[in-house]
Amino acid sequence: MKILALIPAYNEEKTILSVIEETQRYLPEADILVLNDGSTDNTKAILSQQKDIIVLHHPFNMGIGGAIWTGFNFFARNNYGYLVRIDGDGQHPPSQAKMLLEPLQKKEADLVIGSRFIKREGYLSSLGRRGGIKLLNILTAFLLKEKITDNTSGFRAYNRKAVCLLVKDYPFDYPEPIEVYLLSRNGLKIRELSTKMRQRKGGVTSISLLHSYYYLIKVLLTISVNFFYGGKK
Repeated sequence: MKILALIPAYNEEKTILSVIEETQRYLPEADILVLNDGSTDNTKAILSQQKDIIVLHHPFNMGIGGAIWTGFNFFARNNYGYLVRIDGDGQHPPSQAKMLLEPLQKKEADLVIGSRFIKREGYLSSLGRRGGIKLLNILTAFLLKEKITDNTSGFRAYNRKAVCLLVKDYPFDYPEPIEVYLLSRNGLKIRELSTKMRQRKGGVTSISLLHSYYYLIKVLLTISVNFFYGGKK
């Protein structure tokens, strides 16, 4: 089955070329879709010079959820069986993407998450964000009876069943923990594998320190409300 590598990018002029080149090297069988999410730097100009990849442009920044939703729609409308998400900032090593796809191809999972915290190797994010991740992990374990160590990791691989379910009602704000909730609630299988991520090489994170608190509260409330008011299955 065909593989789509989705690379969302927002102001990633310093890293996008190396991410594309690494993905081509380590996942040569995949089509590469770069979703330029309204970048205001030279990302768009750089992408316009690339061959052998697919590029879509948002006219303005829609955030990571909007970028992923557009990529999911492209996947769903075309003949792809698997999607692997690799962020354009260089944090996700494309050399490990094939590893995330293997449980899907063996039908052992519907979503595979690359986790920083199974072996705690590589870049682990800031102390404050690690505390927020821990709270999300506790909530997931309590509500879904599902042990997830890295709920906010965007380094993920999906099969067609997972993408087609998510694209129907995808959260635009900070979607990763809500993905886990939606898929688990609908009986899909989730698996984590240890990955060794890298520190961002350029650009600016979509979640600032101030927004981290907003992020945590919003996600906790969204999952809790959905669960207690009709989300239990």
